[in-house]
Amino acid sequence: MIAVTTMKCACESCTCQVSIADAIKENDKYYCSQACADGHVKGKGCGHQSCICG
Repeated sequence: MIAVTTMKCACESCTCQVSIADAIKENDKYYCSQACADGHVKGKGCGHQSCICG
C-alpha cells in the first residue's frame, strides 16, 4: 500500500501542492491556505509564489 502525503489543494483555481500533515482541512478536503479553505470570500489569494488563485 502507498501512503499519500501530498496532494493538490482542493481549491479549483489553486495550483499548489499541499502536505496533508500541514494542510487546512475543511469538509474532508485539504487546502494550502485559509483563503482557499474559505473560498476566497475576501478576494484574497493563497499568497504562494506563482499561484493565481483568488
